[in-house]
Amino acid sequence: MKFSDFRFDTMLQDAIDSMGYDTPTPIQEQAIPIILEGKDLIASAQTGTGKTAAFLLPLIQKLMNTPVDNLVKVLVIVPTRELALQIDQQMEGFSYGTTVSSIAVYGGNDGVSFSREKTALTTGAGVVVCTPGRMIAHINMGYVDFSGLQTLVLDEADRMLDMGFFDDIMKILNRLPQCQRLMFSATMPPKIKELARKIMNHPEEISLAVSKPAERVLQVAYVVYENQKIPFLRKLLSHQSLKSVIVFCSTKIKAKELSADLKRNKLPVDVIHSDLDQQAREDVLRSFTNGSLNILVATDIISRGIDVDNIDLIVNFDVPNDSEDYVHRIGRTARADAEGVAVTLISEKEQSKFLRIEEFLGQEVYKDHLSAEFGETPEYQPKKRMPGSHRNFSSGKRPQRKSHGSQR
Repeated sequence: MKFSDFRFDTMLQDAIDSMGYDTPTPIQEQAIPIILEGKDLIASAQTGTGKTAAFLLPLIQKLMNTPVDNLVKVLVIVPTRELALQIDQQMEGFSYGTTVSSIAVYGGNDGVSFSREKTALTTGAGVVVCTPGRMIAHINMGYVDFSGLQTLVLDEADRMLDMGFFDDIMKILNRLPQCQRLMFSATMPPKIKELARKIMNHPEEISLAVSKPAERVLQVAYVVYENQKIPFLRKLLSHQSLKSVIVFCSTKIKAKELSADLKRNKLPVDVIHSDLDQQAREDVLRSFTNGSLNILVATDIISRGIDVDNIDLIVNFDVPNDSEDYVHRIGRTARADAEGVAVTLISEKEQSKFLRIEEFLGQEVYKDHLSAEFGETPEYQPKKRMPGSHRNFSSGKRPQRKSHGSQR
């Protein structure tokens, strides 16, 4: 199947062609016809599968056949500012040459940005991509009119619920008229299905299994004591061949502390987390994207919200809480047919969490050893699982390609 088979408007098809899109991904092939028919949809699809285009393209097509007025037609709610900007940028590319307008509405900006957002909301940007808190701030001012809304999109709904946005989402939904409602989620836990039942009208369902990491990602783990993590990481990051590295931490406090330590050791590093204002976050991401910054310490705020190719190394300084988060994190490397390395540091307390990740992957991740200079390390002995479950792993043999992390 080709994108031309959808018979989009000529201007939209020209934009699709100019962006190098030819063959739709599975989520695009399945979701676009449903959205064009005006049906509600709940779709489970991992980040990186093309889901943004899966809902933007049919919505732009529908808006091109809708008279232009001063009312918002499409509202896309997302969990983070980074994702709002990313979707808005894709929106600009797809809608180039059309009359469809859009704006990203997110917190952390100055008064000028808030005024610009107010103008767009009152004069009728066709598509509004927003974070929940910022949209509620505008709604509370009393000038937001959703009476012309045609479609609501909840993107990365599972992440929004994990971040505690349920009440904010419901507050916004209570202000909306009956309209087409689309929900995209990387995972489909019970709370997502419950939300869908509350807000959707007999939705169609698409479920694409969470992809396993690309084969081009070399996965290596080190079983360590907690106090060995920073010394090992310092040495790992001192390799001159590493041009682009993301180090993931599970909390912003740990990300700040780790970044400060690496800076004291003269490493070219910066940090990104939710406490930074939007301008600071954009500056850090820009430096990392253009290569002037080599090492980025980050929380999971960017595990699904950064689109950068040629990342050499991903380091899980902490074992992520969810298996899907592990896949999202290490999926930042080995993009665009490149190869990459993902290193995970496993403390004694994190062994059970990593076992669950291995069970999700269906294989053991190779455990390398620290060199003698770091001292003795613990054995990998995660707590046994509940009776009745069975491991079915591959051998966990040493990878064929030596990792950046080996200190032998």
